[in-house]
Amino acid sequence: MDWTGRILREDKRGVIPEHTPPILDRLNIETKHWLYLSKHFESPFKGLLGSVNKLKQVYQALGYERTPGISSCKQYFPG
Repeated sequence: MDWTGRILREDKRGVIPEHTPPILDRLNIETKHWLYLSKHFESPFKGLLGSVNKLKQVYQALGYERTPGISSCKQYFPG
């Protein structure tokens, strides 16, 4: 994904600048987790996903007392 975004071509609207860190680094996702999730995305997640803080915010706004899926999100999205 990152490699594709860095390619500069005439028929493409934009490009990721060379000095910008790789996308997985910016998202704080380990390469091994990205590879696993790209093949088995629905296995660890049955509902919402994202950073733990965001997940808690959304479920609180929805009126949930618990935060379903928080352990998977802690593992794969530590940021």
